[in-house]
Amino acid sequence: MTSTKDRGIGPIRLGRYPVMVGPFTHLAAEAERLSKLSWSHFEVSRYSPTIGAEIIGVDLTSELPDELIDEIRQALYEYKVIFFRDQPLTAGQHCAFASRFGDLEYHPFIPSNTAEPKLVRFEKGEKFGGYENAWHHDVTWRECPSMGAVLHAVAVPAIGGDTLFSDMYAAYESLDDEDKELIENLYAVHDFTRTFGGFMAPEHLAEMQTLYPPQRHPVVCTHPGTGRRYLYVNRGFTDYIEGLDPDESFALLDRLCRQADYPEHQCRFRWTADAVAFWDNRAVQHYATSDYYPHVRVTERASIVGTRPAR
Repeated sequence: MTSTKDRGIGPIRLGRYPVMVGPFTHLAAEAERLSKLSWSHFEVSRYSPTIGAEIIGVDLTSELPDELIDEIRQALYEYKVIFFRDQPLTAGQHCAFASRFGDLEYHPFIPSNTAEPKLVRFEKGEKFGGYENAWHHDVTWRECPSMGAVLHAVAVPAIGGDTLFSDMYAAYESLDDEDKELIENLYAVHDFTRTFGGFMAPEHLAEMQTLYPPQRHPVVCTHPGTGRRYLYVNRGFTDYIEGLDPDESFALLDRLCRQADYPEHQCRFRWTADAVAFWDNRAVQHYATSDYYPHVRVTERASIVGTRPAR
């Protein structure tokens, strides 16, 4: 069978600009595969061809049986991020649900919900605006970054404050063979300083840099649950690529990070009160839009401890 590439169908570079235009044919096989999935314990409503699905018919405030948790985990692997509506979780119920998927992590730089120290609280409004509006995986500056995260909407603005998610499997698959070969064995260095360091006094920053030194992770990783390859660099925490001079490193990082920017790789979630998003922190990057100032947006996040990324 003649491939779409052989027929000249697919994205092409837009002159000298590092962007692609044309049909993203690399999405077709995954979109078709997802269209054939069925589930025993819930229904789903998909958000985009390869990423995002709303889970319908599950009450997260109740004690869920193991077989349902297993199916939710599989849905997370398949759709990369899953959503639930109308889930009036208490802080304890939130942590209890997230902990069914692994141990919860403590975040050293973001305030917690005082009742649950491992529940991070994001409270944004007129006095403190949102600074999350950049594509990123969470905490890639850790030796073992998060496996995933469960975010619960406590209060949302009438309009704005959506969160977008981008498929990092599709981002990797969008690269041409030359770029895939180039990055196959490269490592990137990740550090929290550029993002969180600006809010710290010098002595506190030095202490945190000792506790959380820069980490090196593969530029391309293999997902331990699916065996699929995904792109693992982001603008927030990735400082440079080892073995390249600074200009080469920046140019390559810029080209790779742009893969998250394409709407074809994304889904967008409009928050409602007590909605929940559960994302696979390896398979997706996310972007919290900061368009609701001076209105209030309050969310709480439980993050699940992951393993060290590997090729």
